[in-house]
Order: sequence, then structure tokens, then C-alpha cells
Amino acid sequence: GALLALNKPPGLPISGEWLSGDLSLSVLLPSLRRRLGLAAELHVVKAPTRECSGLILLSSCHRTTEQLQRFFTAARRRDQYPVTYHAVTVGVPAEAEGEIRTGLRWQQQGDAAMVVPVPVPGPRSLARKEVKSTLTRYRVLGAASGCALLQLQPKTGGCPPEYYPLVCPSPAQSHCPTHFSLAFPEQLLVHLMLLLCPALGDHQYSSRVGRVLGVPFLLPPEATHTRTQVLDEELLGRLGLSPWQLHHLPLHLHLHQLVLP
Repeated sequence: GALLALNKPPGLPISGEWLSGDLSLSVLLPSLRRRLGLAAELHVVKAPTRECSGLILLSSCHRTTEQLQRFFTAARRRDQYPVTYHAVTVGVPAEAEGEIRTGLRWQQQGDAAMVVPVPVPGPRSLARKEVKSTLTRYRVLGAASGCALLQLQPKTGGCPPEYYPLVCPSPAQSHCPTHFSLAFPEQLLVHLMLLLCPALGDHQYSSRVGRVLGVPFLLPPEATHTRTQVLDEELLGRLGLSPWQLHHLPLHLHLHQLVLP
């Protein structure tokens, strides 16, 4: 069967129906299959979240999909990193490379559910899967004007963060990304927040990084709320944006590379 790689723009969701009126990859897959002259339906093997850009891996063969899923699972168990992201961050990490290790869990804050770090998760919370142990390796690829380009390689205990929270009755269902369970799609955003270098265009977790006299510090979750990312005038000028245009700024987190067997 065919194995295809596409480049997804930020803001395009993976799932969706014609009746909703929203554009999504799953709505476009039948047209793509016909244009390519493929007999079998295409389905998503791996893809970034809606807010992210980057590689989408499609397959028309469920056997190939299952083999790739086994490969990614085995790679995770062998402490390999087959998935690489690139991110533009507001702020430059103090160290040129390193690892972010923390537990993550969901926490309700008002009407929204947020992912919060658990620095020292207990064995019971891990066993009950209330908390997932997470790890991200990072490396600074370049830095200028208070921003950085980072390479990120995530790993999550239990299941990888780039799978989608879709309920799939069986692996044979068309347009179904995988039958893996959801971990934390926000893992990279939260880890960048812990580095005090939120991703450019992160309107969800960047508010937890405060500044006093230009020095960043981490605010507790209960002291902050979701808001449009705040950037200084110099960076706004370099981006050619006004403050009231900031809510249109997309997330600068890109699924850059997938290592295949």
C-alpha cells in the first residue's frame, strides 16, 4: 500500500465531518485518494495536533500502519527518539542542551482542563495513571534577539504525545489515526514553559511565565489564566505585528522529522 508524508499548516484539525462545515484532514482524504488514483482509503498513522504544523504520515495499508505502530512502541521502550519537533521560543534556555523530566496530569481550572507539572509524582498516582512520567530532550539550534530555535524530542510513559484523542472502534476504521490512547498533546508546550521559554504563539501556557525587570519566573497554575501571548515591543516590531493582531499568531511548533524502520 501507499505511504505518504504531507506538511500540515497550523490550525488544521485531523478529524472532522462534512456536516460540521469545518475543514479538516479527514474531510480532505477521500479527494486526495481519488487525485492520487489510490484504490484503498487513506488513514492517518501519525500527525501533530491541530495547533502544530508539520509532518503527517498517511497509509493506505492497515498492515503497514500496524507495523509502524509496533516500531514506534518498540523504539520508545528502547529509549530511542523517533519523533523530532522544532520550536521557536520566546526566550533562550540557560543551557544549550538538556532534558526536561516531570510528571504531568490534567487539572480543572474553571471551565477549562489544563495540563500541570508534577515534579515528584508518587508511585500510586503513576500506577493509577493519574500522572504520566514525561521526558523531552532539547537542543538549541540557534538564537537571536531573545528568541531561540529548539530541537525537541519527546517521550511519554505509556503512550506518545503525538497521538490523537479519537475513539476508534477498530484499527480498520477509515480516517482513524491510531488506536493508541491519549497522553498529553500539550507536553512540549508545558516543558517549554518549565524552561521559561514558551513557544512563540502559545496562547495557552505562556501566561505562566512572568517577568520582573526582564527576568523570567514561573507562576503557579492557580495564579494565571489562559490569554493571548504577551510579547515586548521590540519582538512585535520584528514580527511586523500590532498587539491586537497577536491572537492571530500561530503556534511555532513543527513536527520536523519521523524516523521510520
